[in-house]
Amino acid sequence: MTQAKQEQPSYLYKDLVRRLYDFESLAVPPQAGEKSGCFSSFDRSSVYTAETGLYENWGANDDGGGFIRKEGDSIVAMELSGPGVIWRFWSALPEDGHIRIYIDHADTPVINQPFRDYFEKFNQEGPPANFPNLSPTLSRGRNSFIPISFQKHCKVLLDKGWGAYYHITYTSFPSEVKLPSFDGSIDKESAIALAEADRVLQQRGIDSSLNTEGSSLENVTVSVPAGGKAVLFDKKGAGAISMIRIRTDLGRKSEEQQRILVRQLAISMKWDNGVDPSVWAPLGDFFGSAPGIKPYRSLPLGMNEHEMYSYWYMPFSEGARIEIENDGTQPCEISANIRYFPLTTSYTDDLLRFHAKWHRDDYLDLDVERFKEGGDRWPDWPLLMTKGRGRFCGVHLHVYNTWEKPDEEAETWWYGRWDRKTIDWWWGEGDEKFFVDGESFPSTFGTGSEDYIGYAWAAEPPFPMFDSAFASQPFIELDANGHTSVSRFHICDNIPFMNSFEGFIEKYKENQWGPNNQCLYASTVYWYQERCTSDDYRPVSVNDRLVTLNTRRHKR
Repeated sequence: MTQAKQEQPSYLYKDLVRRLYDFESLAVPPQAGEKSGCFSSFDRSSVYTAETGLYENWGANDDGGGFIRKEGDSIVAMELSGPGVIWRFWSALPEDGHIRIYIDHADTPVINQPFRDYFEKFNQEGPPANFPNLSPTLSRGRNSFIPISFQKHCKVLLDKGWGAYYHITYTSFPSEVKLPSFDGSIDKESAIALAEADRVLQQRGIDSSLNTEGSSLENVTVSVPAGGKAVLFDKKGAGAISMIRIRTDLGRKSEEQQRILVRQLAISMKWDNGVDPSVWAPLGDFFGSAPGIKPYRSLPLGMNEHEMYSYWYMPFSEGARIEIENDGTQPCEISANIRYFPLTTSYTDDLLRFHAKWHRDDYLDLDVERFKEGGDRWPDWPLLMTKGRGRFCGVHLHVYNTWEKPDEEAETWWYGRWDRKTIDWWWGEGDEKFFVDGESFPSTFGTGSEDYIGYAWAAEPPFPMFDSAFASQPFIELDANGHTSVSRFHICDNIPFMNSFEGFIEKYKENQWGPNNQCLYASTVYWYQERCTSDDYRPVSVNDRLVTLNTRRHKR
């Protein structure tokens, strides 16, 4: 195991590529000057007015063409001082208008090609690009995770006819950090590093693909009594957990049993003799899928009908304790393999602690009235609010959106398409908004829930399931009426914060949006924060966890 270190003074390109899958670096505390965010085409009519302290047009949704400014017929989509890295480009509709990327104030762009080709070509080569995991197309959404680094400055222009909708996620580093400035071509060593990274992402979920030298593997089988709990892992001293694999027979249960059992079971983790758990979530939700067992593979989490896995890096100094709680009426047998590394306290004391919490509509100490329709913060729905220093690393979102089938028959698909729908059923379009260190305006402001995950046009059928290294949709009803499970994980593009993090996603539909229609969110958020600090989220009662699962869907 390569122990994580403080921010190194210089990086080679292959070092940046490694950050695509380096879980240990997530536990390294951010340093002053490290910042991540997203440039996107969000609707610029959403503004914050400092004089009143209020937000205006906060739910505006014309998100396809926003920009910083225009230069001739082109838009400036991104402009940022270095040193920094672009980690991810996403677009819902890249077309033939060119993307031009200028590095370090040069007059000539290092990239000048049709925006569509940015996702389809590599390194000015003739054949189409061949990195299916670094540049996946997810249910219409185009993604590229091939890093572009710069030392002094980066500007991205999109020329007329470029398409619609974009996200550009980035990290800027402290001024003393030295990065290679991208010159428009990728040399042999860098191309090999990308090929290796694509292989690692493809082998996600396979333990043999990870470095295990110096580790210990603990195997345990427990029976978790009804109404009780059982201990999966209890270690004193310093170390770090790098893998958890849990096996149950839940995948062989009926669909209805699965949905209830994986919400009745909860996983809890405490570090360093903490009183309150740093991790608490229903079992299925923690491993990134709800409701029930929905097979998928991402880089940090995944599951199939036999087991669930986690590769989040979890350091501790004085001990670690993992428990399974059973709020059901029947005992459950669980087997686990947990890989951990013995470490020194002098090392682990400096690392962040892993947190993950599940909640539904928990606004903590926010003024809820501001977030109701008519309030200036509507339609923001809270994902995570925490204080101190740390890193935001992603979310699993379970959406229960169900409606009574309209009497009118649609002319196409289930409920029609585009503006010819018999019911306005779509739950998404909600922009992600991440406020870092007390920002009055978020440094990440997205263009829609599905865009944040990495897919696109999700309001239009068909509605497929998909998975990838950093984003997944392990389940959606065939007609989208009912349960949807989606995840987005920030590994290379994790969001560091020095004092606080407040993350929201817009939710346009009310919990009850018609006489027999519901739209309920439940989120499991993954992040790191400083040792010996706690968060404000507490375990949720089993009745509240099961609320959507006890609701019978309307017959169609």
